[in-house]
Amino acid sequence: MPNDTDSIPFYDVFGYYEWTLTLADPRTKGWLLVDSPVPTLLCVCGYLLVVWAGPKMMRDRKPFDLNPVLIPYNLVMALLNLYICVQLFIGSTQLGYSYICEPCKQSFSSPEMRIVGAVWWYYFSKVLEFTDTFFFILRKKDNQLTFLHVYHHSTMFSFWWIGVKWVPSGSTFLPAMVNSFIHVLMYTYYGLSALGPHMNKYLWWKKYLTILQLIQFTCALLLGINGILVGCEFPLWMHYTLIGYMISFIVLFGNFYAQAYLKGQTIKEFEINANCLDLRSKNKAE
Repeated sequence: MPNDTDSIPFYDVFGYYEWTLTLADPRTKGWLLVDSPVPTLLCVCGYLLVVWAGPKMMRDRKPFDLNPVLIPYNLVMALLNLYICVQLFIGSTQLGYSYICEPCKQSFSSPEMRIVGAVWWYYFSKVLEFTDTFFFILRKKDNQLTFLHVYHHSTMFSFWWIGVKWVPSGSTFLPAMVNSFIHVLMYTYYGLSALGPHMNKYLWWKKYLTILQLIQFTCALLLGINGILVGCEFPLWMHYTLIGYMISFIVLFGNFYAQAYLKGQTIKEFEINANCLDLRSKNKAE
């Protein structure tokens, strides 16, 4: 039978969690999915289960034609992200928020609550984005189910529960606002591509979305480093978490960009140079 000391680590962790709850932001208390981490964790576990089981269930089935659903879905997601971006921009402008360091003041003023509400919608949008993955599975686009894709979707929803629970305003607004703007462009792109192959000639700008994301992650990384250096009044552990998280994104998205665009371009340039050399050799032989 275990003695009392065997359970001390559990009580230490639980006690620490109970203490952190006393620091939670009162403005989001009672809001959907916020009070307990359990719903968020269950959603993430369910998501990962679908990612694991979905392709196996679809293995002997024909892919679904989801274009009639994809077009309105992407339109709705673009509009939702536009709403979030505009709300955060208006609220932060009204309050004169700093883009470098803005402490979370826990004010119930109208502009502050506008930001808090928008941050909650941003958090909630991350569970809606699980649908992106489900569409890939139903369409048998298994090549899209990369580690980057699954890591991005599952961790964003988890981390933003922390944000909306403890710091739903202050400097939290900036990454949510910038990312929402990029998602407006991204879902617009996906919506247009769902219209059919005839739209491909208008979709030359896909790689620039990845460049914008890399710029976003780099700026967020610099903000986290700056927050530590200048002593920004924001939870220190969140600065370090942000830095580590952004580094992981820069590595993963950077690798995706290199594989998707730079590698293909290098091979194409090599083939062109090889063809030129062959032509020169033939000309000399003649």
